[in-house]
Amino acid sequence: MKCPPIVSRSLQTSSSSSSSSSSPEPSLPIAKVVLSVDPLHPADATQFTMELGATENDNLPKIFKMEMSTDFVPMSVFSESSKGNQTVEGKILHKFDMKPHDNNIESYGKLFRERTKQSMTRTRQIKVIDNDNGSYMWPMPGMTNFASDKKMATKKGSDMKRTRRDRGEMEEIMFKLFERQSNWSLRQLIYETDQPEQFLKDILKDLCIYNNKGANQGTYELKPEYRKSIGDTTS
Repeated sequence: MKCPPIVSRSLQTSSSSSSSSSSPEPSLPIAKVVLSVDPLHPADATQFTMELGATENDNLPKIFKMEMSTDFVPMSVFSESSKGNQTVEGKILHKFDMKPHDNNIESYGKLFRERTKQSMTRTRQIKVIDNDNGSYMWPMPGMTNFASDKKMATKKGSDMKRTRRDRGEMEEIMFKLFERQSNWSLRQLIYETDQPEQFLKDILKDLCIYNNKGANQGTYELKPEYRKSIGDTTS
């Protein structure tokens, strides 16, 4: 007999609970098979149904159809004694495929909805880390720039909240930044100055040169005349 896994588990659970019960009262049957025969057509209208006993899940259908067929590989039933001797007990002549009965379509639908809901529910787990020296908190190789770029991208998306500084004040800030570092990318300058992107581009166009290639590709550096004036002022 081929039956759904949930029916197999229910039969095994009922069988183990009934065998372990110490109550003197007779236990209810695990399941019963009902054979229905039409007297007018006994050869064609034979029907088998299985009715389950008590089940743990209320949505589990209680009645199942058992479709009988002979389309299977011939098999035999063997038994083995305590001494290791094997004996043929009989041959299997029919195969049964268990399917839900039409009377249980509503409960079977509830069972499927419950199963789908359980599969969609995430189970969160809390894991205690034995190695608490902080090594798990260090960023993986190549992730540092990603986090920095993500923070800069967030600031870039909030240009509408940035307030423009005075042009002269911004130029002084830019010169101080290029004293600290000779090459800057646009994202880095936006992050350092917290100014609108287009406003910074206008200032960079007047003060800086954009590197299209080379080791400093994609960065800005001061024009030669401004680098010279900064060097004189510093000296």
